[in-house]
Amino acid sequence: MKTSIATVSISGTLPEKLEAIAAAGFDGIEIFEADFIADEGSPRDVGRRIRDRGLDITLFQPFRDFEGLTGPLRAKAFDRAERKFDLMNELGTDLVLFCSSCHPAALGGIDRAADDFRELGERAAAKGIRVGYEALAWGRHVNDHRDAWEIVRRADHPNIGLILDSFHTLARGIDPETIRRIPGDKIFFVQLADAPKIEMDLLYLSRHFRNMPGEGDLDVLAFTRAVAAAGYKGPVSLEIFNDQFRGRDARSTAKDGHRSLISLMDDVRRSEPDVTVDLPPMPAPAPVQGTEFVEFATRGEESQALRGLLGAMGFTETGRHIGKEVSLWQQGGIRIVLNEQAGDFAASAYNMHGTSICDVGLSVASADATRDRAVALGSQAFGQPLVPGQVEIPAIRGLGGSVLHFLDREAGREKVWSQEFGAPETGPEGTGLTRIDHLAQTMSYEAMLSWSLFYTTLFDMGRTPMVDVIDPDGLVRSQALRTPDGQFRITLNGAETHRTLAGAFLGESFGAPVQHVAFATADIFATAQAMADRGFASLPIPGNYYDDLAARFDLPEGDLERMRAANILYDEDANGAFLQIYSRPFGSGFFFEIVERRAAYDGYGAANAPFRIAAQKRFMRPKGMPRS
Repeated sequence: MKTSIATVSISGTLPEKLEAIAAAGFDGIEIFEADFIADEGSPRDVGRRIRDRGLDITLFQPFRDFEGLTGPLRAKAFDRAERKFDLMNELGTDLVLFCSSCHPAALGGIDRAADDFRELGERAAAKGIRVGYEALAWGRHVNDHRDAWEIVRRADHPNIGLILDSFHTLARGIDPETIRRIPGDKIFFVQLADAPKIEMDLLYLSRHFRNMPGEGDLDVLAFTRAVAAAGYKGPVSLEIFNDQFRGRDARSTAKDGHRSLISLMDDVRRSEPDVTVDLPPMPAPAPVQGTEFVEFATRGEESQALRGLLGAMGFTETGRHIGKEVSLWQQGGIRIVLNEQAGDFAASAYNMHGTSICDVGLSVASADATRDRAVALGSQAFGQPLVPGQVEIPAIRGLGGSVLHFLDREAGREKVWSQEFGAPETGPEGTGLTRIDHLAQTMSYEAMLSWSLFYTTLFDMGRTPMVDVIDPDGLVRSQALRTPDGQFRITLNGAETHRTLAGAFLGESFGAPVQHVAFATADIFATAQAMADRGFASLPIPGNYYDDLAARFDLPEGDLERMRAANILYDEDANGAFLQIYSRPFGSGFFFEIVERRAAYDGYGAANAPFRIAAQKRFMRPKGMPRS
């Protein structure tokens, strides 16, 4: 399977794009005509540079407004085509994309268009060129791949074929199953793009909001399965128009694109058993059974403050590492690691971010398989020197400079804790905290799609719709990811400005990836009292919040006052209820959350976010003031 990407999909000059595309692992490019025209090199020079990067030119595009014209306009269209054929011969590519006409003078009619393409096929064949015809979703007369195929079928020329684009089919709501009836050898090229489901003019949606397969709401998998079932054997290529991507680093975008294609074709292979996909074998998306540990890089006074907070929340130090300045704190099924070791990864993370979560351990069915899938999708394996007695655990570089470790029973899950720390399997009961409910990661808004793609291609996780979180100083976009059983959850929070709480955390911590950890309890009232008895100082919530709560919900008698006294926030929906307590922020703005989920409530208390954020901001140090 050859992978390809249109040069228009990423930012930069043509040389910068080629470097990023080659580094990401693509086999070829669709060269967008504007990128070629803007380059200083001759067609031969450009073609040579592309091949020197180890890339093929899989497609030259686009050629617009060809079919359905008459008189001088028709003659000019053929003349333009001949000139492009000559240019392609110099570039060293033999396939060109002709998109359905939007010309105001173009006439409709399947037979008229077929006649045009039959004649074009003769001219193309004389110069060794193949022509692919694509139905634009907003085409003047042809906006459906079924009509485009009928034109190609009636043209009946070996040098004329069909180009399929997932956006143009799926955004119009056309059933992709109709593709299965098209002969695979007449499909000359396939372009893939996803997009959010937004009520919007299709041309505007296409030009500004396309994204990588798996980042949007279109059923790109069903489309690609149908293409594969039809017998298509050519390249799979990305054609992405997205304002965010145009402002992002080209290497990051190209890497995401390659990840999305490999993951998609792996999904096709697994869901379409009668189809052969030429792709190296790779493990299936990993089922995550829960969060095994979170590890803080910390030092000095910040470490002492964190230890005090953990103690107030009911955690107990249950072990010290056999060879490093690392301690283990436990409560129920929760493990918190405090790493103060000099000279290793945690030390560099502390130097960059201050006290922060630098490592997350996940419990998986197979640690080796999870790492192998991550590497196959473009992640970097992680390792560092071990001390005597330390267990080697499969790991990768995560996002935001962090690390992800994968633990299973075969990889010595129990041995890590018993051998390295001399710690029990389960921690003391403490204040009733049982497990990690979710992690909350903060990034720039522009990076949200990348982070979401990372998790959903590596793990068996789904996405919830993106929601807006109102901060007094701006807007934060939030999206939750979860495993099917809810045992592993992450919320991604994209900051558009440093004035928001999320944005300030990014700035203060120099991009630390995890802003808060939420712990689960079965009885938040008992937990709140037990923590208060240990000296835990919860985030104060104004009385106005509870007056409003009384007006919105019919709460059991006495519960409202208990919530007010313990600074507990409340939300409910048709499925159940959700109760939350927050710690006060510390360090660069990190905080803890304690939650109780009642019945089948599956959200995160989004309605409470504006009030929680306002309360937290009252405890943040004034802008420009140094850390104490």
